[in-house]
Amino acid sequence: MLEAPYDEDEVRAALDELAGALAVGHRIVHGGEQLAQACRVSAEVIEQLHELSELAPLHQPPALAALELVSATLPDLPAVACFDTAFHATLGPAARTYALPQPWRARWPLRRFGFHGLSHAWTARRAPALAGASAGGRIVSCHLGAGASLCAIADGRSIDTTMGFTPLEGLVMATRSGSVDPGLVLWLAERMPHEELADGLEQRSGLVGLAGSADMREVLERAETGEPGAQLALDVYCHRLKLEIAAMVGALGGIDVLAFTGGIGEHAAPIRARAARDLAYLGVHINETANDTAHADANISALGAPVQTVVVTAREDLEIARQTRAVLS
Repeated sequence: MLEAPYDEDEVRAALDELAGALAVGHRIVHGGEQLAQACRVSAEVIEQLHELSELAPLHQPPALAALELVSATLPDLPAVACFDTAFHATLGPAARTYALPQPWRARWPLRRFGFHGLSHAWTARRAPALAGASAGGRIVSCHLGAGASLCAIADGRSIDTTMGFTPLEGLVMATRSGSVDPGLVLWLAERMPHEELADGLEQRSGLVGLAGSADMREVLERAETGEPGAQLALDVYCHRLKLEIAAMVGALGGIDVLAFTGGIGEHAAPIRARAARDLAYLGVHINETANDTAHADANISALGAPVQTVVVTAREDLEIARQTRAVLS
């Protein structure tokens, strides 16, 4: 068994409270190209997931440790793996392909996988209910949390997203840089050890690199006082957010619903307000009072706005439960 980053006694005590459970659903970050939908866990699946650990070294090993611990504790319950990459299996060749040498792409899976799929899948179902029956099916889902990504959803299917081969691509995040010039990375790679560079991009960039704090609440409070570092962090964050939302709208050929979810998406009203202001030319207009008070499922659109703007409570747990039932049925 993998060395689990958990207190095994606490996990077993928690599992003892689940009397009557019929199955276990596991969130697994990376399913690669082969595991493109939720599936029942088997020895073969576990072997494939171990092989994928090099593509998600921060997330895959802990998830596998949890899977193995729970399976050892509840060996009679069927286990289902639900993948954060699976929702993006519908990306077309143009959206998933990097313009890299063909021999490289033939040798390695150098493609855009996308992540946060469980959250975006839930949003794809929940946002239309909040937007109303008259809203169209083109949704830009904004999962904004410590990690952050957008997804262009057309009639329930992912057609583009901001994260790529790894969760580093795309938006500015709490501690991750988001997209940077690959030439800059090569330049830095000649001047520092690989481990230091990787740690800097993953753990010391983003909001913490700009403002010294990974907590958006603190950044917003400090920006209100006029602190330059916090103001710059907020400006950079929102600039990249509006650019990437517009890119998702371009992929969709228009937008009917703008959905905010995740810790920041649900609770940072100033971020939603600023995004709406910057996207007014697309028809995004919000009701300021509704926006200021919304912290759960809500429609915050201004009356008569062409684009419906909603706040979706993140429920990856319910999406995992739905997929687990679907696999076992």
